[in-house]
Amino acid sequence: MTNTDRVTLGKRLNTREVSESAVAMLDERGTVVAWTQAAEQLLGYSAGDVVGRSAALILPSSGKTPISALIEQSHAHNDWSGTCTVRHSDGRMLDINHRISMLRGQGGAFRWLVSVTDIGTLSQETRNGSVRESLLTHAPIGIVIRDLQLRCVWTNDTAETHDGISPNRRLGRLITDSLPGFEAEALEAMQRQALRNDTTAVHEYRAWPTEDPSREHALAVSYFCLQDADAKTLGLCGISVDVTGSQRARERLAILSQASTRIGSTLDVMRTGQELADLAVPVLADFVYVDLGESVPFGKEPSTRIDTTSDRPTAFLRAGQASIHPGTPESTFARGETVFVPPASPLAGALRTGRSYLEPVLDTSPGTWVDHDPARAQKIREYEIHSVMIVPIIARRAVLGVAVFFRTQDPAPFHEDDLLLAEELVTRAALCLDNARQYTREHTAALTLQRNLLPHHLTGGAAVEVAWRYLPADADAGVGGDWFDVIPLSGARVALVVGDVVGHGINAAATMGRLRTAVRTLADLELPPDQLLAHLDDTFQRLAEQDADTADQTPTVVGATCLYAVYDPATRKCTMAGAGHPPPAIIDPQGQVTFPELPTGSPLGLGLGVPFEAVELELPEGTLLGLYTDGLIETRDADIDVGMRCLGTALAQPSHPLEELCTRATDALPPQAPGDDITLLLARTHSLSPTQVASWTLPNDRTAIPNARHMATRQLAEWGLESLQDPTQLIVSELVTNAVRHSTDPIGLRLIHHETLTCEVSDTDANSPRLRHARTTDENGRGLFLITQLSRRWGARTEPGGKVIWAEQDLDSAPSHAPAPGTPPPRKE
Repeated sequence: MTNTDRVTLGKRLNTREVSESAVAMLDERGTVVAWTQAAEQLLGYSAGDVVGRSAALILPSSGKTPISALIEQSHAHNDWSGTCTVRHSDGRMLDINHRISMLRGQGGAFRWLVSVTDIGTLSQETRNGSVRESLLTHAPIGIVIRDLQLRCVWTNDTAETHDGISPNRRLGRLITDSLPGFEAEALEAMQRQALRNDTTAVHEYRAWPTEDPSREHALAVSYFCLQDADAKTLGLCGISVDVTGSQRARERLAILSQASTRIGSTLDVMRTGQELADLAVPVLADFVYVDLGESVPFGKEPSTRIDTTSDRPTAFLRAGQASIHPGTPESTFARGETVFVPPASPLAGALRTGRSYLEPVLDTSPGTWVDHDPARAQKIREYEIHSVMIVPIIARRAVLGVAVFFRTQDPAPFHEDDLLLAEELVTRAALCLDNARQYTREHTAALTLQRNLLPHHLTGGAAVEVAWRYLPADADAGVGGDWFDVIPLSGARVALVVGDVVGHGINAAATMGRLRTAVRTLADLELPPDQLLAHLDDTFQRLAEQDADTADQTPTVVGATCLYAVYDPATRKCTMAGAGHPPPAIIDPQGQVTFPELPTGSPLGLGLGVPFEAVELELPEGTLLGLYTDGLIETRDADIDVGMRCLGTALAQPSHPLEELCTRATDALPPQAPGDDITLLLARTHSLSPTQVASWTLPNDRTAIPNARHMATRQLAEWGLESLQDPTQLIVSELVTNAVRHSTDPIGLRLIHHETLTCEVSDTDANSPRLRHARTTDENGRGLFLITQLSRRWGARTEPGGKVIWAEQDLDSAPSHAPAPGTPPPRKE
């Protein structure tokens, strides 16, 4: 008997399914005793034309299968279908598909129900309908004929298999008498409506038949009126069909359709695991959990099979879990906790073999695998878990984890079709998890590469005080190519640089590292900012061309922006140039914020051939410079001007500690994770006092050499650097000698006392000297070699009208290198 507590009305089906079938009822001799409007529409005969007459009326006289033969075949099988040709009322012949079903009444009487369909004119919509498909095929259909009082007068045997009501309990009774309950009342109301309106009504409802009480079945029933010879309604015919298969297919497609949008919404493997569990509850299971290998969230490559044969339990990470009960009380672990899989369990077997496991009726008797974990066994018994499916999560032949499905309140056990659906869901989740894992691996590698390439310890020397912030982009956007640097230059100057490579990922990070190295190399050449960017642009283009020539290299980086500034504390002048980069924020000591109108310049690597322009600004001591990338001022919801104003407001107190200002600037960002890398470099300018710089102009003759040595010695004594007098005399002597030899105009000498002692000699010759290896017989060529031995570093830079040769010495020690053996003494002029 059907469980009346579990019969539910469903959605309305397509009413055209049955309306396009001509249905008639015949007595035992083949006489038409009832007709329908659909039959009249299909065959052209009214009820008055055919009721009371033999069905042979519509069969052709030359038909090979007379009505008596059709009835005889149907009598032998209770239900018979086939094809034949019938005569339309206008004389034309129709090829039809017919089905004849035996109906039983009280006292052993029987009737025949005939359904006829013209397949040639059947619409595609109704051809695919569930009821119509059953009428056209051998699928079992239940038939119940009711009188005007809705009492059952005729029925077939199949009806009992659908709802569990035997003919004896059905015949002569209303549906509410045979099947008490609210659902039966709703079905009876639908019958009365169809009878009253003389219309076809098709509905779907669910039931648990006695033949398969453990599984829910979906039934579609169609009600339509039968007419007598006067075209008056004499009763109601109901045809039902089990559409469980098609219904489950529709539900399965609906779930899979949801899976395509609800699973894998982000590149977070833990969230993807939770999304799988959330989707499966309650449409498939009452409780689901998803465990991933411990290495998966970190992007590491999983193994093709997980070894569960050892005595040591295999460790997983609980990525997600969901339940029909709030708080997932069935679980013995919290999300994010480490989970151990016992070796002797179906979980271990599924992970080891890579095959799913289905236990429709969970065996909880003592000694089974359930008892191996007392805490789990207690939860299983407490929440009456009675059916389980275990599906390994596999992608590219590697096991990522496992998804486990349970049923508790749902009394139906899992079946093979449930396992197929679970496997499809897990397969889709596995693809998302694998993509997220690979992205996590690349993101982690790019982030590690970028952090290793970025500076860890920066100093601005005597020129500036610096602080910085670097915030990588979120996992969805990927690591970008931001970089920053502070590069000490000669003469106590310092270079400040911030850049941003277009794109994300490892390619952007690697390109950033190459550009940062190139900038440092070009900075060592003491190039002005505009010339440095021009050389950097050429370097970028060459690198891009080399990458494009590599067959297995996909060029993904298409450009970069950069801002390069040089600050001289001796003059308090700052020279800067940009390549498609936002202008710096400049805050004077009074807190006035400006963004200078710096020529934008074209981004690096585009090859536009537009020259870069430099701007020189004189900055008061204590001025705050803010260099940044666009991630700090651009958001998804605000204009870039808004971001620049917010940055200026955050930095408008230049006397505050730089670390505090960095924090204020980054804390002002929106709360959501950044979509691009954020870089901020702050520099507070200092200036050298006049007592720290001494400079002289010397005539271009031989007297300049002893005079330079004398003035340098005297200045070092004033600074208390007597220990550096001897090496400084040698350095000054060699540099001034070279200037006298290679130039004609007056010579400049400058000593700078800051963190080091810098000696600079300027002349009008544009050619820079180069270090040579002099032979033993050469009288010249050893001056720069001597300077290399006496100084910590030396170099040359171009200036308008000539060049500057400089050398630096440490303040806290005498020269680290004595002159090499065989080196001639300094010249005595």
